[in-house]
Amino acid sequence: MTVTYSSKVANATFFGFHRLLLKWKGSIYKLLYREFILFATLYTAISVLYRFFLTGSQKRFFEKLSIYCDKYAEQIPVTFVLGFYVTLVVNRWWNQFVNLPWPDRLMFLISSCVQGRDEYGRLLRRTLMRYVNLTSLLIFRSVSTAVYKRFPTMDHVVG
Repeated sequence: MTVTYSSKVANATFFGFHRLLLKWKGSIYKLLYREFILFATLYTAISVLYRFFLTGSQKRFFEKLSIYCDKYAEQIPVTFVLGFYVTLVVNRWWNQFVNLPWPDRLMFLISSCVQGRDEYGRLLRRTLMRYVNLTSLLIFRSVSTAVYKRFPTMDHVVG
């Protein structure tokens, strides 16, 4: 997903973070707010029904029903499902980290492919590595708040 408000992310304060979450188009809050409102409404309705409208025998029957449902809910391996989910998230993060364009890998490739011990070969290798460093800086500047704060404008990049 393309983030069109990256400058606001870089300048977000601690107390202004909630406004940033509302602008986030892929927010977990925007994804789940309907289900949360439905859950909170049903929970409140059942709680009010249990506390104010049920008689003593109806409350005991409701408690027995709750214990029965809880006994069968333990059969679902929540820890296994949670562990599987965490594994997926960590693997996804690790794949993103591994696929970052590190300049040193490309430097080894350039130094092995661009031949020449003369001044022209040295300047060509140096120029290519400067372009690689500039490309890495522009990529990291668009995704990292710390890099964006270090290089906020193109004049800072040139400097």
